[in-house]
Amino acid sequence: MKPSVLRVLSTLASLGVGLSSAVCNAYALDTQLNCQSNPHDFIAPLLDEQSIDSKPMRIEANSVNAFRPARGSSLTAFGFHVYAVFGYQQNDPIFKQGSGQPASSSTYGVVVTASAASVEASVRRAGSDAAIREVVPFFLTAVFCGGH
Repeated sequence: MKPSVLRVLSTLASLGVGLSSAVCNAYALDTQLNCQSNPHDFIAPLLDEQSIDSKPMRIEANSVNAFRPARGSSLTAFGFHVYAVFGYQQNDPIFKQGSGQPASSSTYGVVVTASAASVEASVRRAGSDAAIREVVPFFLTAVFCGGH
């Protein structure tokens, strides 16, 4: 994983984590994290459905945007609570420009509240080849496509 993506994930962790359990009618993002899509097609429906806040909670220098799940939404990925959704695609107006050089490759994904080992097992069982990166040991893990 590129250092800039790691900075995004570390920043998300430092913003503080509000744990809440997923409710029965949670919106699962498993299918979208099959890495057969692109950042626009992943983020746009979540914005349209107001599942994530329209204003990014963080915009990294490399233009990776991190969005907080909207109040009252219950997003999950592979059975885990989603703490944040992130993405970047060059020349896409959904993503706000950061202060530095934009990332050279597109990326999208989520940060979930679970250990990397348990997330990795669930993601592989589901047949996804998404990358898994520990953000905070035993606490926050990123699941992402692109930008590997």
